[in-house]
Amino acid sequence: MNRGLLTLFGLLLGGAVGLWVGAGPPATAGFVVGICRPLGMLWLSALRMTVLPLVVSVLVTGVMEVADVAHTGRLARRALAWIAGLSAAAAILAALLARAAFSLLPRPTGLARAFDAVAATAPPAAGTGDWLALLPDNVVTAAASGAIAPVVVFTLLFAFALAQLDAARRAPVIELARSVAAAMTMLIGWILQIAPIGVFALTLPLTAVSGGRALGGLGGYVAVLVAVYFVITLAMYAIAWRRGGNLYSFASAALPAQCVAAGTQSSLASLPAMLQSAAAFGCPPGITGLVLPLAVSLFRITSPAQYLVVTEFIAWTQGIELGWETLAALVPLAVVISLGGVGLPGQASFMGTNLPIVQAAGLPLEPLGMLLAVDVIPDVAATVGNVTADLALAGRVAAGEPSWPGQKD
Repeated sequence: MNRGLLTLFGLLLGGAVGLWVGAGPPATAGFVVGICRPLGMLWLSALRMTVLPLVVSVLVTGVMEVADVAHTGRLARRALAWIAGLSAAAAILAALLARAAFSLLPRPTGLARAFDAVAATAPPAAGTGDWLALLPDNVVTAAASGAIAPVVVFTLLFAFALAQLDAARRAPVIELARSVAAAMTMLIGWILQIAPIGVFALTLPLTAVSGGRALGGLGGYVAVLVAVYFVITLAMYAIAWRRGGNLYSFASAALPAQCVAAGTQSSLASLPAMLQSAAAFGCPPGITGLVLPLAVSLFRITSPAQYLVVTEFIAWTQGIELGWETLAALVPLAVVISLGGVGLPGQASFMGTNLPIVQAAGLPLEPLGMLLAVDVIPDVAATVGNVTADLALAGRVAAGEPSWPGQKD
């Protein structure tokens, strides 16, 4: 059985057993929760220990890839500018929509009570008014205290400086970063092998304490996330539209690639269909041959949106409203992590990229186990949104080229 479905099964089983235990004698419930909670926390701590080396190595390799692409020519630089701009816009839109949507839903107070014991141990939030804290006096101390945002800022500055060195001097550092990223990805894969057990151990205590409200809150999260993906996908049609162009031609050409994306849940597997779709609405092969593979390797527009929806959901369960200065710090962090984390596979991508965002916001990490379990549900909508964004990107880049007469921006 697919690991994602097994993890979802672990969530549902943990919820059912938790409801049954919670309805029984308090002594029995306390005994079962006392066994399961440490197991769930141990599994989550195993994932958490991989965050810093993974984020540092992924960011270094990601910046190097972007720098290499930027040197390949003007077309690649235009594509990168669109990728960065659209990713940031998606993150901001997701934060606004998620905050508005969650404010309309009844907050599951039981979840907040269940997380009270661990919320106090969360690291300080990034961007809570002290912007100087983003530049650490001692990066080792920042890393030891779990302050992700200052470590990310230092890593980005280090990577930018590394990009200015000649190829021979930076090659060993890049190779080391790639090796660390590969090793951390493998380690996360091992930890995720027992994700069904870890999610079961996390979910049982929560439902035993909060009842069905915990699972109801997850339903609201999935609905909001899918709605955000849908809005972003619709926005890509507006991005693809060109003055004097036919929006229907883009929609009809994109449909086959979207169907492949829904069936495979993989942007890479959808690339051949995307190349055919781009040709169908008139993109020159020389442009799509560069832009679409670049988009598949660097661009997942729904990823930064997901990070912000996850963060807003966890804040909502805690009754916390993140300040705008915190969101202003999280948006660029989400963009750079999404650019560097595209190569991470499946569930490793969800945990490896959402963990640093949530931790930087100063929120408890325990809900991530449950959100990982239900990620298999909105993943179809996410892949369709990513493929649509890749095609819209190819169209916008092509529209600014002389080889597409009459379609200049």
